[in-house]
Amino acid sequence: MTTTDPRTDSGRAVARADDLLSELGLAGDPLGLGGKPGDHRVVVAMSGGVDSSVTAAVLHRAGYDVVGVTLQLYDHGAAIKKKGACCAGQDIYDAKRVAEECGFPHYVLNYESRFREAVIEEFADTYLAGFTPIPCVRCNQTVKFADLLTTARELGAVCMATGHYIQRVDGPNGAQLRRAHDAGKDQSYFLFATTHEQLDFLRFPLGHLDKDQTRRLAEAFDLIVADKPDSQDICFVPQGRYVDIVEKVRPGVSRPGEIVHVDGTVLGSHEGVIHYTVGQRRGLKIAIGDPLYVVKLDAATAQVVVGPREALAVDRITLKDINWLGDEALADGVPVRVKVRSTRPPVDAAFSVDGDEIAVVLPGGEEGVAPGQACVFYSAEDDGRVLGGGWIAKTSATAAAASGYRLIG
Repeated sequence: MTTTDPRTDSGRAVARADDLLSELGLAGDPLGLGGKPGDHRVVVAMSGGVDSSVTAAVLHRAGYDVVGVTLQLYDHGAAIKKKGACCAGQDIYDAKRVAEECGFPHYVLNYESRFREAVIEEFADTYLAGFTPIPCVRCNQTVKFADLLTTARELGAVCMATGHYIQRVDGPNGAQLRRAHDAGKDQSYFLFATTHEQLDFLRFPLGHLDKDQTRRLAEAFDLIVADKPDSQDICFVPQGRYVDIVEKVRPGVSRPGEIVHVDGTVLGSHEGVIHYTVGQRRGLKIAIGDPLYVVKLDAATAQVVVGPREALAVDRITLKDINWLGDEALADGVPVRVKVRSTRPPVDAAFSVDGDEIAVVLPGGEEGVAPGQACVFYSAEDDGRVLGGGWIAKTSATAAAASGYRLIG
């Protein structure tokens, strides 16, 4: 760790920053690597935002051999200038400035081709198939926690740190993933696909903080991004218009079809299933007196199925591509808590395993569960622990069917 004369203004500022680091539990060896911090090279994934910038500044102040890496993921017109984006334009410049002012090396890696293939094209194809994608998870899964981790190892790093709000703790059977201390900032839903191998290499220094504390650190280090707003929406989607991206990537593929009530009545027409998502109420442009919701999207028949709110209820979710982080094997009947949307609290569920098919059964049911989204698992005994998750392949609504709402098709 470098020292500064405490009698100067800069020295007093550094002393205040060090006091704050001690107060927030980030002094000494905050990554728990042992030995001298300077003996450990740490790659910090820097998006250009306040969280990753603070992470890099804190670890550099602790004395680690920090190397900042920013990925250039896209570069198409309006998206570059979009406020609250990341990994393009101004954000790359901000990350570089933070590194220069703190005094550690910084590299920009062009991952545009990989990002387009693994995230943007997959995003478009998922929408066209009638599913609702989560590109942030795919980005973490394929680009940041796969390709970038490989690069970090090639740079000689012993670990990679990010500014995500999630916690990694050492358990009796290896590293565990746990929800962030700040429930409002917790990002566990978007990191469920983190594998055991990746978790061994990753560190999340901000997981025990809240956002106000992070901004206090940014101000203490006098970072240029201290007042920068948080990222909003999907980084590569200008003005939040998902349809524009789908039509740009797959022009002319979307086709019109019918809007059909769950009882089979044709209520109107639409210009493509990409304009809808399960649970949607607004923008249907049809009215029968009672509120209607999108219950199902059928890309094969180009049908948008709508119905009353009761028809949204599902109590069985079939999953695919499961990532399991539990100590014991995933088995039939094992209780668990699950989140089916990032903004929902975990609810009680149990696994149903029938051969190769793995599902979760929700006794209390859930509304608006969209295929293509994630179902994230938390421990039934301690729902602070993340046990992984899977992608929602399909849902069934036995409770809804018993009430007279059986989906057509």
